[in-house]
Amino acid sequence: MFIKIILTIIFLAVMVFVGIYSRKQASSVDGFVLGGRSVGPWLTAFAYGTSYFSAVVFVGYAGQFGWKYGLSSTWIGVGNAVIGSLLAWLVLGRRTKLMTQFIESRTMPDFFGTRFGSQGLRVVASIIAFVFLIPYTAGVYKGISTLFEMGFGIPYEYCVIIMAILTAVYVILGGYKATAMNDFIQGIIMLFGIVIVIAAVLNTQGGLSAAVSKMAALPADDNAAVNGGFASLFGPDPWGLLGVVVLTSLGTWGLPQMVGKFYSITDESAIRRGTIISTVFAFIVAGGCYFLGGFGRLFGMPPVLPNGRLAFDSIVPSMLVTLPDVIIALVVLLVLSASMSTLASLVLTSSSTMTLDLIYRDKKSMPGEVEEGEINDAVAEKVERRKVVVMRVLIVFFIVISLMIALNPPTFIAQLMGISWGALAGAFLAPFMLGLYWRGVTTASVWACFAWGVGITVINMLLGNPINPINCGAIAMVGGFVVVALVSLFTPKMPRADVDRIFECYD
Repeated sequence: MFIKIILTIIFLAVMVFVGIYSRKQASSVDGFVLGGRSVGPWLTAFAYGTSYFSAVVFVGYAGQFGWKYGLSSTWIGVGNAVIGSLLAWLVLGRRTKLMTQFIESRTMPDFFGTRFGSQGLRVVASIIAFVFLIPYTAGVYKGISTLFEMGFGIPYEYCVIIMAILTAVYVILGGYKATAMNDFIQGIIMLFGIVIVIAAVLNTQGGLSAAVSKMAALPADDNAAVNGGFASLFGPDPWGLLGVVVLTSLGTWGLPQMVGKFYSITDESAIRRGTIISTVFAFIVAGGCYFLGGFGRLFGMPPVLPNGRLAFDSIVPSMLVTLPDVIIALVVLLVLSASMSTLASLVLTSSSTMTLDLIYRDKKSMPGEVEEGEINDAVAEKVERRKVVVMRVLIVFFIVISLMIALNPPTFIAQLMGISWGALAGAFLAPFMLGLYWRGVTTASVWACFAWGVGITVINMLLGNPINPINCGAIAMVGGFVVVALVSLFTPKMPRADVDRIFECYD
């Protein structure tokens, strides 16, 4: 316990110190939200990876899908690396950087408003982002607190509150630059931690080959006469596995907190280096998490909830609880690193979106400070400082709301994330990606996709999830491309001159 407490205190002290160190760079909006658009490839790649993988993956997804699909759940990690990292950087990285900088966009809702010439899109997108980032944040809290409770014996409620306060401190102090620097430190811990934890867990089962042999001997749930399904290449349910791969891999392309990393990177050469770093990081961390979760059945049945369903979020903690104290301390730091980085990214994205796209979306929202259409330097600086203050206040507001959900989580971590990612990526992915490449995307098609992504997710949830939230999220994302393409063919195009002017950024 002494080792765990000392390591955790050192870790948290470093996080807060980085926040204090970065506070001078967080005095302006660009500095607070984007790090001045001058963040290098290593910091950006690690910020992308650590925002991607949190306790939601390590505790929720690795446990639940490892139980369902066995060792084939490793494919989810491979998909995250290839689709969610490599292809995301290749397809979105350069174009996002150039277009958002050219149109002076700071957030994803701001992109929709400027790219498609509609302030209404900007406002609605910011509301969607704020509302549906909350369940994801709650899922992260729940995951980190489950592990913290196991490692320290601290009640779940206290764990959630402590993590919320500490995350708020360093994000409020240092903004994006502090978040990126801490992400780098946390990413290093995650890389080494996952390798050591996998080795320790497999050692308890007699090594890799022995553990795989034990998995191969387990009967499939639906047919006790058929053994080996949990150690097969594609597992007992390949189609269900594919749905998870699509949701967790393609979903990152439409999440504001992920795409925002491309806004802040320094230049195109940094994007090329960041692509490689981010992909390697994802292979090790995501592949390792799901590979580890695939052995969950070797550690006995998880507890049963009052409603009769298995407590999937307890699977990974049950695998780790028997490890030596030093390894458990490392696990706590691993999950703490993964989760605090994701929380920081979520709260920063949410607060900046609400501030820049709702409260200060145009000059008219600054009454008494604009004369003859111009803002002098003194007033502009005053407004910049006020925006940063508002963002810091909204960070606290967002954390409090998500904290209330985390203290009474309505479902499993995986389902919380499925609802969040399904609505956000279902609404944003297709119009954002196609808007970077295709001049023919219409404003009406963006509205239609917003209605599609949010509508199918909410209706499915209100009907009691007749479609699994994971599969529903995957359907929302893929279907969005069909919606945007079809509606764009039959609705009025944007003025050609306006679109051509925006696409000049690629010349």
